[in-house]
Order: sequence, then C-alpha cells, then structure tokens
Amino acid sequence: MKLLVLTNNPERPSFRQRIRIYVDLLRDNGIDCEIASVPGSLTARYRLLKRSADFDAVFLHKKRLNLIEAPLLRRYARRIIYDFDDAIMYKPGYPNRFNISSQARFRLTVKLADLVIAGNSYLAEHAKRSNKRVEILPTGLNTRDYAVSAEPQKDGKIRLVWIGSRSTLKYLTLIRPALEEIGSRFGNVVLRMICDEFLETEKISVEKRIWSSGTEVPDLVTSDIGLAPLPDNHFTRGKCGFKILQYAAAGLPSIASPVGVNSEYVRDGVTGFLASDTKQWVEKISRLVEDGQVRAAMGENALKFVEGFDVGVIGEKLAALIRQCCGNVIS
Repeated sequence: MKLLVLTNNPERPSFRQRIRIYVDLLRDNGIDCEIASVPGSLTARYRLLKRSADFDAVFLHKKRLNLIEAPLLRRYARRIIYDFDDAIMYKPGYPNRFNISSQARFRLTVKLADLVIAGNSYLAEHAKRSNKRVEILPTGLNTRDYAVSAEPQKDGKIRLVWIGSRSTLKYLTLIRPALEEIGSRFGNVVLRMICDEFLETEKISVEKRIWSSGTEVPDLVTSDIGLAPLPDNHFTRGKCGFKILQYAAAGLPSIASPVGVNSEYVRDGVTGFLASDTKQWVEKISRLVEDGQVRAAMGENALKFVEGFDVGVIGEKLAALIRQCCGNVIS
C-alpha cells in the first residue's frame, strides 16, 4: 500500500510524534509512506494534489484545506485520512473567540475525509459534528528511549521539571506564585526548565536547559517531579498531554491542571496530582518534595501507565486504521 503523507511542516514536534515515528513500523505492516510538504506556490500545490491519484490514500496531517484545495484533493485522492492533535478550529491567541475562517476550513477538511483520526475525545467530538467516521488515537512515544542509565544527582536537590517551548512558556507563568512559595519553603528545590526561552524567578533557583533531541531525555530522567500547568479554554482542552507522557516514561510523578486529557493521564493520587489553584499547587508540590517514597511509588505507577502509549502499541493501531480505511483500494 502506498500512502502520500501531506503536512505543512514535517519538522514540527506534532508531525514527528504523530507520523514520522511510525514510518518504519508502517512499512513493516506493508504501508509505504512518501512524505511531502505542501508548497506555497499554487501551481506546485496543484501538481502535488494531482499526484494523489498515484497512491492508495492521502494522509493529511493537521492542515486545514481551503475552497480550492479541498475539491482538488477529493477529486484525485482515492481515500483521505485526516489526522490532527490540536484544537486547530480555534486560534491560540484568542482561544475562546469563535473564528469563522478557522471553523469553516476545519469543517470543510473534516467533512471530505474518509477517516478522521483525532488525538483525544475533545477533538473527536468537534470532528464528529462534520463527519461520523472519527477514531481517537492518542499521541505515542518510544518508551525505550527513556530507559537510559542516568547517574543520579548527589547534590541533595529536588528538581521540578517543565518541558516546553517559548509559545507555551506562558502556561508555566500561571503557577509562578506557587513556584516562588515553594522556593521560599524549601532551599533544596530547583526548577529545571527544558525550553528555548526561560522564566525569571526571585525565590526559586532555575536550571536552564536548552532543548535538544540529544539531551531532553537525560534532563528528564534526572529530574524528580513533572509540571504540566494549563489554563482552561477551548484551545487548551484540545491539548494531547504529551509532556505528561514524557514525564511518566521518565519515571516521574506529574502535577497538572485538570484540563482536557490531563485529568485522564494524571491519575490523581496514583501517578501524580491534579491542582486547580495556587494553594493546591503549593500543597501537591510540597507533598512530593517532602515524601520520597510517595514520589517513587507514583513514578513506578506512571511507568506502568505509559506502557499503553508506546509507539509499538499506538503504531499497530494506526496501521490497522489505515488498512481498514483503505482495504478495498489496496494496490
């Protein structure tokens, strides 16, 4: 089976974790992928969409089609599979504002697909308003990558860790008051940030780690407690909780805002804690800082939980969905 995978940006983290990480597994399942970036030129875009006829299916990642692209793709493609893992029907900068253009292009794209794959139930519900053929497939990760031998830090520090990007750094600022309070209470607690930009604090020490694919895993597994704060709005409810899965794969308990899949991925009191306000964030962080046994037990529970999100598990489900959609057009 030949699959044409179309994306606006094959380098974005979402594409790496939703598609690229599965290419070898899909090939082992008889599904060969050709990855192509959607070009800016209208002529080049037309030629690319016309090439859809040479494949058993088109796998469209996250891109919302316009009124010209949609009928062209539908005309040439034998099957269309649409995959998305963000609330792309909303604008991140205005998450609670209805945007006619974003909504219209999202619905148009979803409607023409033979199968829609959504990253969580919240996204799936939005897609089902335009297409009943919707399946939920969470974002996976290679848990074996996190099973590394890391020399434990012997400086007596407890490391809170947050991993993200400059675009999501604003979410960490939501719990700045709690972090400052923790810094005042505990002289041995530091905040490790794995990012490309950093938060400045007054009362809690910050370890600044520039994100890179070669160092993110060691930086995570040598931390102690994962942080996943989020505001509650239309856009953030569509987040797929990938950082929580990373923390779990690193054997860390997580503390998260009860927004979207955070409430599913953090089993409150088992793999970590949920915290809604500054008081709760201070209480939950303090509990884990003070009790190493609880940290260790929750970390072990998190490791068991994340096994269900391993690329081997999710990849087999993805292959099955593709075969099911394209079964009667396999070349």
